[in-house]
Amino acid sequence: MHISWLGGSCVKLQTKHNDEDITVLIDAYKPKKGDFPRSFSPTVALFSAGQTDAATLSQNPFILDTLGECEIKSVMITAVPVKSGTIIFKINAEQLNIVHLGALTKKPDIAELEKLGSIDILFIPVGGKQFLNAEDAASLATALEPRIVVPIAYQTDTDPALAPLSEFVKELGLKPEITDKKIILKKKDLPQEETKLYVVEKNT
Repeated sequence: MHISWLGGSCVKLQTKHNDEDITVLIDAYKPKKGDFPRSFSPTVALFSAGQTDAATLSQNPFILDTLGECEIKSVMITAVPVKSGTIIFKINAEQLNIVHLGALTKKPDIAELEKLGSIDILFIPVGGKQFLNAEDAASLATALEPRIVVPIAYQTDTDPALAPLSEFVKELGLKPEITDKKIILKKKDLPQEETKLYVVEKNT
């Protein structure tokens, strides 16, 4: 599994199915400023808060922006509702359970998230404003007990008004295990005992 973060809550996952490259693109919303790809050609595009301000998509991808389940080339996707009105995505690929909390604005009740089950990789917005703030994000990440926490939606050139990553790192109390522009993960690489913090730097 290849993981990239493109700014905001936009994450790109790359996997394979029978030697075919599969790209799952989550929350490709065009920012008003900063560096961001002009267009994408994903296999699957997921939107947690509708398609308003969505980036240009080519090659006719499968799009999911409502509640439901689907399986695309061995990638299982479940869209889970939360009371804030946004969607959380659970993705299963390469035996990895991946949860993307999307454009989450406030901390949901843990009971709302029980259906997510165990989480291997958690993408969590941390920059405040239109996303979770650092304190709520750290509290939620601790409660969900994922194997790996990957913070998204913090201060970059596309979102200069958001809080810096350092605020979340301080609240979470974990030192980043890995910091890179692209992270490659396999099931066997997951930490077994405790949650680890991986930082995926903005990559365009």
